[in-house]
Amino acid sequence: MVKCKMTYMGGLRCELQHGPSGATVSTDAPVDNHGKGESFSPTDLMCSAMAACMATIMGIYAEKENLDLRGLNIEVSKEMSANPRRIARISTVIDIPLPADTPHREALRECVVGSPAMRSLHPDIEVPITWNWLG
Repeated sequence: MVKCKMTYMGGLRCELQHGPSGATVSTDAPVDNHGKGESFSPTDLMCSAMAACMATIMGIYAEKENLDLRGLNIEVSKEMSANPRRIARISTVIDIPLPADTPHREALRECVVGSPAMRSLHPDIEVPITWNWLG
């Protein structure tokens, strides 16, 4: 079990600390929700963490298969719904430095949709994924 700590700093800002490493990340409320938008919002961080989880699981697979995924990029675009305020859609674009005909194509897709973060999302959140095979 990993413990993390959150401290409210005031002004709609929070500091998150990763227990094992001590690394910190700050959040700020977005401009459209009373904040200054000077850092990740909590929901921005959630979507970005989903992308990092996808890349990490693909990286684990790639290391086992001796694939080089350096240069892999994932861009997420978050859309919120108003009532209730929640993440409604996370449009995801994956730029992968492999050719479209790679024999690892399906396995890498399974890494993404089977990643722990994807499995943890509420089923009402839409996550369309665009794959760009760049190799």
